[in-house]
Amino acid sequence: MRTTPFSALRLTAVAVAAMALFACSSDKKELEYKEQSIYEIYSKAVSYVDNGRFNDAGKYFDEVERQHPYSVWSTKAMLMSAYAYYRDDKYDEAITRLDRFIQVHPGNRDIAYAYYLKALCAYERIADIRRDQDQTTKALDALEDVVSRFPDTSYGRDARLKVDLVRDHLAGREMAVGRFYIRNRQYLASINRFKVVVDQYGSTSHVPEALYRLTEAFTALGLNTEAHKTAAVLGFNFPSTDWYRDAYALAGGDKTPALADIKPEGKPFNTHEAVAAKQEAQRP
Repeated sequence: MRTTPFSALRLTAVAVAAMALFACSSDKKELEYKEQSIYEIYSKAVSYVDNGRFNDAGKYFDEVERQHPYSVWSTKAMLMSAYAYYRDDKYDEAITRLDRFIQVHPGNRDIAYAYYLKALCAYERIADIRRDQDQTTKALDALEDVVSRFPDTSYGRDARLKVDLVRDHLAGREMAVGRFYIRNRQYLASINRFKVVVDQYGSTSHVPEALYRLTEAFTALGLNTEAHKTAAVLGFNFPSTDWYRDAYALAGGDKTPALADIKPEGKPFNTHEAVAAKQEAQRP
């Protein structure tokens, strides 16, 4: 999935390419052995982008900066090099160039694009929920940084949409781990995971199930009051879901007909209090 806009940057590149009427050097010759004009190198790099040869494009854009470091096009080439390596799935190389661009040219008119492209380098590497989510967390931080710095730009608006997707992904990870604990009857551990979903990812699609699973775990521990309250929160916020109907039956069913009418107290679930309540209930 590629979402990064390229047309704005490419328009300038095409203008340079049009000036490069004498750019006819052989593709087989190595750049490091031949000094070339900025127009030759830049236009060749653009042609590689157009033909999908992104690794070659990145090398040629790097060569612009190496051979002509003080030209106006050196700055543009630095950003274009990052774009080329991003398209070639070489995200670390892209991030290295973007970090340098951001450090050296913080006031450049393309700075928002640089931050956005850096965020995409992390976003494209989000792992399956069964794997470590370190890259997902980095993507979330980078996207939120774009939203914070450039809220009214197209980059900020797109980043805001992706933040919601990333948060849903992270919530899905917590749900997967919580279900594992439920299956293995490790109820306290599962409660901790489902609480994270409710407390930290409350706007995601996983909240109704998380509340049901909390009801399930509390019921298994014999903490019927906590199960009853959790089911009430589920019914108050998501009354038409199957998760609430299941939680209603689990937490008391027909014996508690007023369950849906109970208003949530707004208090966070506390695992330590739950353990203490269970221990108290078991005392002779």
